[in-house]
Amino acid sequence: MQAIMELLKHWAATLDDYTIDLAWSPDGTQLAAASAAGGITLYAALDGAVQHTLPGHDDGANCLAWSPDGTALATGGQDGLVKLWDPSAGQHVTSVEMGGAWVEHLAWRPGPDSTWLAASAGKKLSAIRRDGSILHSFKDAPKSISAVSWHPQGGCVAVSYFGGVCLWDADDFVPQKEFPYNNGIQALVWSPDARWLVSGNQDPSVHLWVPEEDMELQMSGYETKVKELSFDHNSRWLATGGSRECCIWDCSGAGPEGREPAMLPHQTKICAVAFQNSHGLLATASVDGVVMLWSPERPKPLRATVKMPTAATKLVWSPDDSLLAIGSEQGVVYVLKCAN
Repeated sequence: MQAIMELLKHWAATLDDYTIDLAWSPDGTQLAAASAAGGITLYAALDGAVQHTLPGHDDGANCLAWSPDGTALATGGQDGLVKLWDPSAGQHVTSVEMGGAWVEHLAWRPGPDSTWLAASAGKKLSAIRRDGSILHSFKDAPKSISAVSWHPQGGCVAVSYFGGVCLWDADDFVPQKEFPYNNGIQALVWSPDARWLVSGNQDPSVHLWVPEEDMELQMSGYETKVKELSFDHNSRWLATGGSRECCIWDCSGAGPEGREPAMLPHQTKICAVAFQNSHGLLATASVDGVVMLWSPERPKPLRATVKMPTAATKLVWSPDDSLLAIGSEQGVVYVLKCAN
């Protein structure tokens, strides 16, 4: 007999607009939320108390990212700026001009050399130090950058655009490899073991590269473009959106091509997916406001269901996997706790 799990409301808070991004601090004590209107709010994970309200970006915010040690918070906006903040003091440190285009992607280099941030705006990718100085300006991408994803060990950063993906070396800033793909790429993710680099695509499909083996695979047949991707911590299971069912692909061994995926059904289109950081639960959300928890390896995988008033925009697990933060189209941020 399988245990029934519940998703219990831990706390909730309301932003002044659509929740465009959410991120937990590395130590799990704070949750940063970006409103589409531009403001950034830092909440205490314990009870949702507002710790700091940051002015953010005048023309609207797009993204945020904590440094791996939690001492810096970067935000990007429609004003073409990357802003760096001291999250403990709630103070602005410096701003970096990215050339006028919207700043849409921010990602700190992982690992021991996490001293700089990859930031993209239009075709431009920059390496930005914590003090706001430019470490390197990369050669412009052929088209606007659509996704940025770090190799788990921090040796290179993958950058996608219409037409392909480039792996830029993180130390000497030269291209390691380029992978052509003759369509638009919506999302990009590495498996935690760094074997697979996966794109969700406009065509609609999911494409997998194995950079160390010069191998690639493709899965097609999705209902819509694929923007939702998540690997489990063991790098075996890949969750994808792109339809009313979340597809779970087995990436062990030779990979998923030719294998039938497990299908986790919703009544409406999937809008977000997120595996836990170091445990086995998968959260999925659909546009009707339903959020479900699954254990993909179980014969009966569904573990819990909750219905929200509006669709989720983000699903983010806390570092210890005890809390699930959900951003919504109405600007409400829900933090739920799993209980058996």
